[in-house]
Amino acid sequence: MGDTEHERDEGRERLTRIWPLFGLRVVTPRLELRYPTDADGAAIADLAADGVHDPAAMPFTHPWTDVPPPRQQVVSLQHHWKSRAEWTADAWHLLLAVAVDGEIVGVQGASATQFPVLRQVVTGSWLGRANHRRGIGTEMRHAIAHLAFAGLGAVEARSAALEGNEGSLGVSRKLGYEPDGTDLVAPRGEAVRQHRLLLTRERWSEHRRDDIAIEGLEPCLGLFGLDAAPHA
Repeated sequence: MGDTEHERDEGRERLTRIWPLFGLRVVTPRLELRYPTDADGAAIADLAADGVHDPAAMPFTHPWTDVPPPRQQVVSLQHHWKSRAEWTADAWHLLLAVAVDGEIVGVQGASATQFPVLRQVVTGSWLGRANHRRGIGTEMRHAIAHLAFAGLGAVEARSAALEGNEGSLGVSRKLGYEPDGTDLVAPRGEAVRQHRLLLTRERWSEHRRDDIAIEGLEPCLGLFGLDAAPHA
């Protein structure tokens, strides 16, 4: 006999007591960011295998989407497990499932080193190809920026996009990111220019929204190297 819904909820509560990130939520009027369970991780892996972008173009500096199924699903799960296993207060990589009406449609991440001192995060994200051009990318970026600045007290958020990735660059501009130089990268063995982007706390404040809620953050603060929630 399979687990009942009550048993699954009870299991998540037990996990959350040990690893509080399982209780973390960022909720907007359109979507939810949540820390993924292994079941969520499997859904994310299948979503990635179904396609994230036009195969003719590579929007990522690391060409992880070139890995074919079923190896793609294995690599995806390992990536999520690795982010848990290697987490420390001085070096963390937060991967959050993006859910719309309960359905997982992508992943929004944020990472940092020496966050209690530097107060800087680097963000990255992807959406299943079927969910492009619906405004979800902009909404999830607003959500992670709210978590970083309002929740954790960040002073800077950094991102990057490859030349030609106008969707990502456009979202960054909407949120107030400003150009921060370029690099050359070679995800598929050929040089491509990467645009670095910077969102300061002051610029975020100009675009700050009052309809985004953070749930379950306080028990997680120690994992981020923080003693108390900042006043934002």
